[in-house]
Amino acid sequence: MQQTNPLEQSQPLNNTVQAPDVSRLKRFAAMMYEGVLLFAVVFTTAYIFDVATESKHGLLNREARIFVLFLAIGAYFLVCWQRGGQTLPMRAWHIRLVGATGQKPTFKQLIIRYLLIWPLPLLGMAILLPLISATGWKALLLLSVFAPFLIFIPTFGSNHQFLHDRLAGTRLVDIRSETKDAAKQ
Repeated sequence: MQQTNPLEQSQPLNNTVQAPDVSRLKRFAAMMYEGVLLFAVVFTTAYIFDVATESKHGLLNREARIFVLFLAIGAYFLVCWQRGGQTLPMRAWHIRLVGATGQKPTFKQLIIRYLLIWPLPLLGMAILLPLISATGWKALLLLSVFAPFLIFIPTFGSNHQFLHDRLAGTRLVDIRSETKDAAKQ
């Protein structure tokens, strides 16, 4: 008997319609783990870029490097989300990305989600850089480490979803109970 992948169906994935939304703490923990994996993605991509372009300095081909890294990070997320709704950290924390009604998100939704992740952290940097220029305090650049966490600000709503999830029509759900049910069988 051949097993069918529930992620390839258009109806809701298992119990994801009733699955609880993910807590901010689990989102934060998964984000920290994601940062470790993204370091490897960025390092490997930058290394390949430097070898291919024969860059001798990190500021050479800066715009092209940023664009290539943007594409590589996007490819990492889109492939993971498309294959199973989860990156490795999301698997570790029992988090799944689903459509608003619990179905597998469309590729268009995934692209929109990825593109909408960027504005809030970039806005934080856009505020920080002129502040550094105005004050001359280069140490303020250390605050840039907090820019990615600006995506948590708009989660104070009825379902605690990120703003980019609400706009893309996706949700992050906690699938721990689904995992426990599967383990019992």
